[in-house]
Amino acid sequence: QVQLVESGGGLVQAGGSLRLSCAASGSIFSMNAMGWYRQAPGKQRELVAFIISGGSTNYADSVKGRFTISRDNAKNTVYLQMNSLKPEDTAVYYCYAEVVDGKRHEYNYWGQGTQVTVSS
Repeated sequence: QVQLVESGGGLVQAGGSLRLSCAASGSIFSMNAMGWYRQAPGKQRELVAFIISGGSTNYADSVKGRFTISRDNAKNTVYLQMNSLKPEDTAVYYCYAEVVDGKRHEYNYWGQGTQVTVSS
C-alpha cells in the first residue's frame, strides 16, 4: 500500500506564491509519472502539470510560465511551485503518482487534496 501526503496549501493574495509538496511512502519500487490536478467548486478536475521519471514536464496552458513542477526521486516527492497566483487558481489541488510496487505492478495513487485559495 502507498500513501501520498500533500502539504503547502493555504490562503494567499493575488500575485503571491505557494509551494505544494507531495510525499509518497509505502511499498515503492519506483515511480513513473507524478503530477498535480486541481478541482474548483462546480468544475471538473483538471490536469495542472506532470513530470515523468526522466524529468520531462508538461503544463496546462493556464499555468505555463507561472507554475513549476519538480521531483526528488530519492525522497519520492513531487513539488509544485506556484508563482503569480490568480484568483482563478483557487481550487483543491490533488497530487497523483504512478507507482511500481515490489512485484513490479503499476498502480495510480491520489493524495487527499490540499486547498489553495487566492484572494483578489
